[in-house]
Amino acid sequence: MERDVIKIDEELCNGCGECIPGCHEGALQIIDGKARLISDLMCDGLGACLGHCPMGAMEIERREAEPYNETKVMEIMATKGINTVIAHLKHLRDHNEMSFVKEGMTYLKNNPDKYNFNIQQVINAMHGKSKTETTAQSGGSCPGTQSREINRPVFTMADTSMATPQNSELRQWPVQMHLINPGASFFKEADMVLAADCVPFAMGNFHQRFLKNKVLANACPKLDDGMDSYLKKLVSLIDDARINSLTVVMMQVPCCGGLMALTQQALQLASRKIPLKRAIISVEGEVLSEEWI
Repeated sequence: MERDVIKIDEELCNGCGECIPGCHEGALQIIDGKARLISDLMCDGLGACLGHCPMGAMEIERREAEPYNETKVMEIMATKGINTVIAHLKHLRDHNEMSFVKEGMTYLKNNPDKYNFNIQQVINAMHGKSKTETTAQSGGSCPGTQSREINRPVFTMADTSMATPQNSELRQWPVQMHLINPGASFFKEADMVLAADCVPFAMGNFHQRFLKNKVLANACPKLDDGMDSYLKKLVSLIDDARINSLTVVMMQVPCCGGLMALTQQALQLASRKIPLKRAIISVEGEVLSEEWI
């Protein structure tokens, strides 16, 4: 069947092992100094490991792969102790993979001799608190899907009517990566911003801070299909449109790491070298870091 699985660029991977704890399913191992996907069966394709890779060597690709098997994964999880089991099940729940959660719980109920903890503790952890409370207190295994409330001042109609309007800095259309044409004239020798989909919603001054006098493309490395086409377009923008520079603006959540990994892969494949900047935005809309890399 065709589905999402993790792809590892062995040239970029330095074998640091930072991705291993993020993969509760046990699909990743360090072998011969490189991170390896040891089984399609155990990779859920949800990308919890992506943001842990400091080298940007990991991305999600859609390809022919064996179907994910929660029973086989739980056979491994159960031997690692209750904390790992709970983290794994919460990870699935946070991505609304409730059929897999049910399958995992069924395995635990039917195989009490395969582990040395009390299954009631697992049940309590999964059902004793709301999803928001549980992920907020435990940190969860996928920060990108954690529910949270952002407290901001409440403005009256009078306040908003006095506010200075902010003009759009958008210079072209369309902007979504699937829709852009690298051969369009406005990309020629332009400075370009590649933004994660969530960035302009989180950051109130995105246009003024990052988009002024630049062209734009936006994408979501976690939810978009056809990342190979994105890669080809980025290479074409670098080599054919000869863009001057590229700024990748991404959220602080792990799944956004795939956007930087994609960009770095494009730079490796392109015949030209251009300046690359990375900016990371918090869910509250603050610029956490901004640097040329």
